[in-house]
Amino acid sequence: MAGMSDTFEPAAGTGTVWVESMGGPLVVVPVSALDRWDGCTPGGEILGATGRQDDYDRACAVEDHAGVVDLRGDDSASALVLGDEPAGTCYLPDRTAFVRWLAADSEAELFAAAHAVLDDPATPWEDCGTWTTDGPAVLMDSADAGRDLGKPYPHGHGEPSAAPVPLPPGSWRVRAFHTWSDESVWVGVVHLLAQGENPMS
Repeated sequence: MAGMSDTFEPAAGTGTVWVESMGGPLVVVPVSALDRWDGCTPGGEILGATGRQDDYDRACAVEDHAGVVDLRGDDSASALVLGDEPAGTCYLPDRTAFVRWLAADSEAELFAAAHAVLDDPATPWEDCGTWTTDGPAVLMDSADAGRDLGKPYPHGHGEPSAAPVPLPPGSWRVRAFHTWSDESVWVGVVHLLAQGENPMS
C-alpha cells in the first residue's frame, strides 16, 4: 500500500490549496491570533525559562486524529490540531471539512472517498472535542510561527505552506475519521459541525 509521500500529486489548476508539513502535525489558527502561535522554537521542547513546551511540541502531543490546544496569552482563543499523520491537507468550505491525503492515485479519487465518508450516516466518527474561533482561520504547519506566514524561509527555500479557512465566528464540534475506501485510497476527514447543527442536514 502506497503512502501519501508516494502518491501526493494534486491536480493542477483545480483551485484547491493543499498544505503540507515538514513532518509534524498541521494546525488551524484563527487569523486574529496568528501572532500567538510560535511554532517550533530553536531549543525545542521547552520555551525559555517558563518550563512549558513550545507550540510545536504541544501540537505533537495530540494523539487523536484532531484536538484543541490553547493559544498563549488569550484564554478565549485556541488552535485546532490535525494530528496522527503528517498528511497533505485541504479545506472544503462547502462541507466545513478538512480532507487529508493519506494515500490515493488522484485528487478525484480522494475527494470521492471523503464525500462518501461525510454523506454516510453510519460513519463511526471519533469525537475530538469543541473548537472556538472568532472568525476566519489559517491552515498551516505547526512548526511555523504565525507571524512568519508569507515570508520566505532563509536561504531561498520557499515559504511556509498555508491555506485560508473561511469560517464564521462560533464554537464547532470536531469529529474525525480515517478509512481505506479501497486498496489504493486512504482518506482522513476532520469535520466541523456548528453547535446544534444536525450532522445529516
